[in-house]
Amino acid sequence: MTAQLGSVALRSPLIAASGTVGSVAEWASVADVSHYGAAVAKSVSAQPWPGRPAPRLAPAFPGMLNGIGIQNPGIEQWAEDHAGEIGGLGVPVWGSAVGESAAEFGLVAKGLEQAGVAAIEVNLSCPNLDNGRIFALDADRSAEVVSEVASSVGLPVGAKLSPNSEDIARIGAACIEAGADFLTLTNTATGFGVDIETGRPKLSAGTGGYSGPGLKAISLRCVYEVAIAIPRAPIVGCGGVTTGDDVIEYLMAGASAVGLGTVHLAEPKSGRRIAREMAAGLKRLGYRSAHAAYRRAL
Repeated sequence: MTAQLGSVALRSPLIAASGTVGSVAEWASVADVSHYGAAVAKSVSAQPWPGRPAPRLAPAFPGMLNGIGIQNPGIEQWAEDHAGEIGGLGVPVWGSAVGESAAEFGLVAKGLEQAGVAAIEVNLSCPNLDNGRIFALDADRSAEVVSEVASSVGLPVGAKLSPNSEDIARIGAACIEAGADFLTLTNTATGFGVDIETGRPKLSAGTGGYSGPGLKAISLRCVYEVAIAIPRAPIVGCGGVTTGDDVIEYLMAGASAVGLGTVHLAEPKSGRRIAREMAAGLKRLGYRSAHAAYRRAL
């Protein structure tokens, strides 16, 4: 059940997605992390970000909306709080960097590396920042950020992209060319909901990120398109995974590893179940390993 994400060897193709497992320590205290190849901490910026006011989470069947606004204490405080625990959690911890400029992304990445993370995921695609800027919708800006981060650290670097992109393969190619070791496809899609009892938007800022089972077909399409356009690009497929068969589908579409996100909010220990379902599904289909299913749909 091992996986290879470019140069990164993983003991499992399952990745705990950023934003759903906190700093990883809280989640690791209740989940069986042995079923995961890595876990990605919540995104951190250079300075503290307060996030958005409530309400910032809302149901949107069959998924959910969030407009957290990447609330975080800033890299200095984050490192002080978590650097000492990263190595003892039983799972490789990846950091997630966010910022308002390429230089800020690079600064955060350096702080995450010093804190002891095993890889850096560059969050180019959060759709609920107040200034509305999404780096992942612009190939040149995405490449600038990735280049800055890749030159700032000695760790594997991944670019987390947006399903809202008009041409995600072009954005992905620019990130790989700029030095990204892998791509995470995808972040949440921009969504909206109305509370019919009040007539008000469900989120304080109106729009936010939509995630959950309804996102799977969109993210899976992104993986498929990028895998065809950039065969050499290692991909973490992410979006709407709730079962082992979902994982296999992502592998067949071209992902080397698969992120579990919103499912953790309802079922923090879901990795154990999904890993067992994945193993059973691979056996049923006649595959001796997760890698044997890789790119079967291409």
